[in-house]
Amino acid sequence: MNETRVLIVGAGPTGLTLACDLARRGADFRIIEKERPAGSRGKGLQPRTLEVFDDLGVLDAVLTAGAPYPPLRSYAGGEVVWEGRMHEPKEPTPEVPYPTAPMLPQWRTEQILRDRLAELGGRVERGELIDFEQDDDGVTAVLAGGERIRAAYLVGADGGRSVVRKRLGIGFAGETHETERMLIADVRTDDVDRDHWHFWGDTASRTPRFALCPLPGTEDFQLTAPLIGTDTPELTLPTFQKIVSEVSDVRLREVGWASVYRVNIRMAERFRDRRVFLAGDAAHVHSPAGGQGLNTGVQDAYNLGWKLAAERALDTYEEERLPVAAGVLGLSTRLYRGMSERHAEAYRRGGETDQLGIGYPGASLSVGGGKAGERAPDAPLREGRLFDVFRGPHFTLLAFGEGHAETVARVNERYGAAVRAYTVGDDGADLVDAAGHARRAYGTDGLVLVRPDGYIGVYDAPVDDYLRALA
Repeated sequence: MNETRVLIVGAGPTGLTLACDLARRGADFRIIEKERPAGSRGKGLQPRTLEVFDDLGVLDAVLTAGAPYPPLRSYAGGEVVWEGRMHEPKEPTPEVPYPTAPMLPQWRTEQILRDRLAELGGRVERGELIDFEQDDDGVTAVLAGGERIRAAYLVGADGGRSVVRKRLGIGFAGETHETERMLIADVRTDDVDRDHWHFWGDTASRTPRFALCPLPGTEDFQLTAPLIGTDTPELTLPTFQKIVSEVSDVRLREVGWASVYRVNIRMAERFRDRRVFLAGDAAHVHSPAGGQGLNTGVQDAYNLGWKLAAERALDTYEEERLPVAAGVLGLSTRLYRGMSERHAEAYRRGGETDQLGIGYPGASLSVGGGKAGERAPDAPLREGRLFDVFRGPHFTLLAFGEGHAETVARVNERYGAAVRAYTVGDDGADLVDAAGHARRAYGTDGLVLVRPDGYIGVYDAPVDDYLRALA
């Protein structure tokens, strides 16, 4: 029987993020995936996800391959009747270096993460989980073909129809709207420009008919169209051309990946069963509104990775991520209802979707007052910036103000590579906060301990007990 510490089932963005995080920590793992159809699927990457990708070393590739969301253009027949934007451009600030969500087809995001995983010495294996059993010491998984794998932990990142979740018997509470379906396809056409996201509707009933969104770095547009009736048509070029021709003169010349999407709004009743964890769509599925699903899965993996690698604080994964998933699920559902009911501002997006405000205040790993549990903001330094200091699998101790030199020296000596401690302040400090941005962002003259996933674990409180337990 083959052995590993962590078996990851599913190699979408969630599973790949977890695999990259484990690989850079030197943790033993395997990641398996059935043959996965290519497609644009979730195409929006939120600002908080960009910060995760910065830490994992893939941000440059993502920003190079992606592009800002194009302005929207709505038509009645061949006439433009409205123009606007989903996302207003935002300028970077000292605390938020990546404030605007770029667009990138999901297959390309996955490709970038696979490439990074290969750089870190890992790879995705083709394999299908058919069964598993767990005991007090680990999990025994059985793959199609008969291979048996013994793992200390198993992570189900295998999507909304998760075999892992179903095998555990964990309830998936919520609703599936069988009558609210959508056709999604990657198509090509020469009849519209690539500078806009194009929408057509039925002017009499004021209902949407189809949309074409240009996908950066490709010749493709993502076509979306509500599916009317109960029949499911063949996903072929004639089917999509018929939909398009009913309200426009656009001619499609090619259809690639295509799918029927049913609006699912569900969340697992729990995210952990002893040595098995659920993450991403296996734990929560969203409406497409607001671009939350893929991004929430990436955050699940980023929260879980450092805990699995150290085999510590594993109980806090569900404690922290389940309430977040519930809140995000509520947000995406409200946005979807606004679009369904054709509210005037339904397509506009603000700070509620960027996931920068998500945190864990009041959770057991958030110690002290003030900003404990919040996202750790960036700040420019005389040399580099705080995100450069945070990048990597370690804890980071920031000691603001005077009188902390001995604490910093002791922490660095005691914990080695697991914790990197710095004084922060004027000339002579380890990190020179020349313009005072770091001091203003953190608002303390005390100690701030930043977790490996970029959240403040300890704020203005002693750190020794926390580090002894977790580092």
